[in-house]
Amino acid sequence: MQEAVSKQVGPIALINSRRIRIWGAAMIVIIGAYLLQGAIPSLSWEIPGFSEMSRFTVLAIFFSALICEYVDSALGMGYGTTLTPLLLLCGMEPLQVVPCVLLSEFLTGLSAAMLHHRDGNVDFLRDREAKSTAMWLSLLSVIGTLLAVFLAIRISKTLLTLLIGVIVISMGVITLWCAGRQLKYRRNSIITIGIVAAFNKGLSGGGYGPLVTAGQVVSGLSPRKAVAVTSLAESLVCITGLIAYLAAGKSIGWGLALPLCAGAMMSVPLSTLTVKRVSEIAMRRAVGIASLGLGIFAVSKIFW
Repeated sequence: MQEAVSKQVGPIALINSRRIRIWGAAMIVIIGAYLLQGAIPSLSWEIPGFSEMSRFTVLAIFFSALICEYVDSALGMGYGTTLTPLLLLCGMEPLQVVPCVLLSEFLTGLSAAMLHHRDGNVDFLRDREAKSTAMWLSLLSVIGTLLAVFLAIRISKTLLTLLIGVIVISMGVITLWCAGRQLKYRRNSIITIGIVAAFNKGLSGGGYGPLVTAGQVVSGLSPRKAVAVTSLAESLVCITGLIAYLAAGKSIGWGLALPLCAGAMMSVPLSTLTVKRVSEIAMRRAVGIASLGLGIFAVSKIFW
């Protein structure tokens, strides 16, 4: 029995070690190439928007996106909720930030979902619960986002933010309380949460991950599956919002989008390995604590 387990663990450990080495090499190449093209004028290339930012700023954006997306892909929440306010505090305009964040979240969400499936955190092909949840949340993502566009001018954003913050805090408390319990899967609860979360994402640009991930866990889905499903569903929310943004005649600032996308994408291979190695009870507690913290942060912004 032990020999069989060791035979299974050996190749997995080898693949994980190889992925980490490839990740480290890719980081060195990306950062080295960027610094090198600045040090040698003959190797430099023009990227719209880069001339407006210092090299330190570009690298700071790269690493901020990497860290925020690592947390997001590992816990199903935190990228847009933390990174967007951070970029705004640095003096960037909302119309400059939002489409770039949506683009990077679309790419990383789709990539994270594929790697979660590849690493065995979820099986989107054979697992009925995961497949059904992903389908419903994806459908509701489109409906909620489009509904938000039509109703945005009629709803108080402050009131909605307060409501979502309270719901997320409640989900965090319930998730922590149920961390060690076996929960029964309830699809109706997930559908309700999906509508509210997608509407909030389309209206305010944030709050999707904490509500949907914690909501899935409270509704009985495994934390690993919940994180993977959130990544897939949120990618659809983001591409829907991005298409609507571009259809309105807006554009993507590639000077900001490129370091955001590069940093966020570099976090995905490590985050899915983290989900694979952490126990389910620890994952539930982490989701609960993160939901609680982000909910308090969302509510506190109203009174700042």
